[in-house]
Amino acid sequence: MSPIPSDLAHAQEEWRATYRRLAARPQTVQRRRLVHLSMQVLFHPYWQDRRTGAWAALHGARHVPAAS
Repeated sequence: MSPIPSDLAHAQEEWRATYRRLAARPQTVQRRRLVHLSMQVLFHPYWQDRRTGAWAALHGARHVPAAS
């Protein structure tokens, strides 16, 4: 699996920071920023033809279903 692109990792970090700010102090500008960042992360070209493994690499192993 190829490494996660830096722009995707940066967008995810920004998403988390924006989410924390929004939780602490709800504002329209933060909600809009969160939507914009969500689109950047979810529709990044890196995700084309990739499945759970790539998602887990970005979000951590807690999102991968346990093997049966």
